[in-house]
Amino acid sequence: MEKTRYSDDELAEFKAIIEEKLVKARSELKYLQESLYNHNDDNAIEALSGQKLMDEAADVQEREQMSQLAERQQKFIGNLDDALIRIQNKTYGICKATGNLISKERLRAVPHTTMSIAAKNQQQ
Repeated sequence: MEKTRYSDDELAEFKAIIEEKLVKARSELKYLQESLYNHNDDNAIEALSGQKLMDEAADVQEREQMSQLAERQQKFIGNLDDALIRIQNKTYGICKATGNLISKERLRAVPHTTMSIAAKNQQQ
C-alpha cells in the first residue's frame, strides 16, 4: 500500500527543521530591518559595506538591496509559516501538482516546498 501522507513522527522531524530555519530567518530579517532603519549609523554602514564612507548614490543603492533582501526574507518566513500550517493539517509533503508525497530528501533541503522535483521540472 502506497503512503498518502507522512506519519506524525516524520511530520515532527520536518517541524523541527522548519522551526530551526524560522529562528535563523527571523534573526536575519531583524538584522536587515535594523540596518535599514539605522542606515545613517556609521557602524551599520561599515558592517554592511566594508567601507568607511559611502557617497549618497551608493548609500541609496545599498538600502535598496537591503530592502529587497528583507522582502525576500519576509516571503521565506511566510512560506515556512505556511509549511507549519500544512504540518498541523497533516497535508505537509504532498505535492500540490501530483498529489504524491514529495521525497524526504527534497523536504529536508527545501522544507517549504509544495512540489516534487518532477512536478517542478515540468512547470519550467
